[in-house]
Order: sequence, then C-alpha cells, then structure tokens
Amino acid sequence: MNWDDARIFLSFAREGSFSAAAKRLGVQHSTISRRIHALETQLATPLVERSASGFQLTPSGLELRTTALRIEKEMLAFEADNSGQNEDPSGELKVTAVANMASSILMPLFASFCTENPGVDLRIEVTNDSVRLAERDADVALRQTNSPGETLIGTRLTTVASAVYGSKSYCAAVHAGESSESWIGVDCCDYHRAWTRQACPDLQHSLCVDETSLTIAAIREGLGLGFLPCFIGDSDPDLVRFREPEIQHNLGLWLLYHRDLRHTKRVKVFREHMQREITDVSHRFEGKLD
Repeated sequence: MNWDDARIFLSFAREGSFSAAAKRLGVQHSTISRRIHALETQLATPLVERSASGFQLTPSGLELRTTALRIEKEMLAFEADNSGQNEDPSGELKVTAVANMASSILMPLFASFCTENPGVDLRIEVTNDSVRLAERDADVALRQTNSPGETLIGTRLTTVASAVYGSKSYCAAVHAGESSESWIGVDCCDYHRAWTRQACPDLQHSLCVDETSLTIAAIREGLGLGFLPCFIGDSDPDLVRFREPEIQHNLGLWLLYHRDLRHTKRVKVFREHMQREITDVSHRFEGKLD
C-alpha cells in the first residue's frame, strides 16, 4: 500500500468529510475522493459509506484507520530520533498562533527565525480554535492559556496582560459624566467573552463582534469599551486604558508541541529562538508602559 494514500485516508477519517480533509491537506476535494476510491479498488473492500448523517467508516475503514494511526506514530518517532541533531535544521515546520499576535508582535520574531534558519520551511497558520497537535494539525502551537494540555510539552514564554480600552474622546466623556459606560459585546475567545460578561452582566450591547480587529475598530469609533491584550491596545495611539490590567486577567503565552517531537531539530531550534527573542518584547506583552 502507498503510505500517501493511507495518509489521505487518515485525514478523511479524522475530519469526517472530503471537504474538511481537503482543507487540512491543502488539496482539491476531488483529490481526496479519487484517492480513497482508488484505495478501495486496490484493497477490494469499501472503506467509506454514506449514511443519513454524512459519511462513516466501514469495519474495514475502522481497521485501516487503526493501522494508519500506528504507522503515523512510528514514522513520527523515527523522524524525532533521526532528525540530524548535528546538522542544520531543515524541513517544514507548521506553527499555529492567534491571528492578532502572529500578524503584529510575533512577526519580527518569525522573520528573524527564517533568516537564521534558511533550511526550515516555516508555515504560519492562524486560528483561535484548539489544535490537535497529536494528530499533526500543527507541529507547534503558540497559545494563551493558564492550563496547557497534559499530553503536551510546553514552554511558558511570557505573560499576556489585558486591560479595558476605549477611544480617547469616549473615555474623556465618560469620566466627565457626559456619556454613560457601555460595552462592546465580544465573541473572539472564551477569555474576553467571560470577562465582558463579568463587567457587563446585563448583556446589553449595541454592537457585538467576533474578531479582535473588529473590537479595535469599534472602540476607535467610540462605540464603547472592550478588553484588549495590552500589546495591542497600548500600540494604538487612538486608544487609552479605561481600566488598568488586573492580575486575574493575566494569561500565559505558551509554546506547545507533542512529546513525540521533543527531539526534532527544527522544533528545538524554533523553541530556543522564541525563548531568546521574546525577552525583547516581553514588557509589551506584560503591559508595562514606558
């Protein structure tokens, strides 16, 4: 059996649909369908069948999934044990991070890593969702959390502080008693959603947004107050702190990866690079003003 066919089938088995598997692998929907059909023909047994709720694996498909998972685990272990510890790092390194952080304060760190390690093909993907590192959605995840997964190995890079921000004119009007305090409803992450509910328990919002860049734009327009990480809020000249950072809103910035990749050279070099370079910008993450 061609391992690449098994890898494509395994992606489908994880995602549950041809389109999701295609997105995961960066190929066309038809490619997934064609390769699985060819695999079924080669093995002379159906692997996938359509049901009322979508697609599901046949008994043979379930057995192949178990086999493919075992092969993948062994290949990852081989790669980790034979990753050329005495050579320059090389190969693809897939890193996932939160969009507002990856596109701003972390990008110079990514750029310097690429300059220092030309043999590594760095792939940055942004998402606020949980990432299945054990299933190789990514090699490394940069995440804001105070409780990283127990199955993962992690390095705490710094502390991310958050504060309540408003536009200069809006905050001045509220302090002068010329305007009432109102909040922008946010749904960008669990943390900011929960903090906003605590600050505004009646849930009365004239505007709700689901992405940090929208929160920033709404605050600039004077539509209300909102929580922002200090590295974002403090860097915007149109915004001011309405409330100072509070310790209960601090989050750890973690660099996480699966234990099977702990000895892989490119993961190790990336981790050491981020640990070293993050010190120059840690004061911005921590909300320490000049």
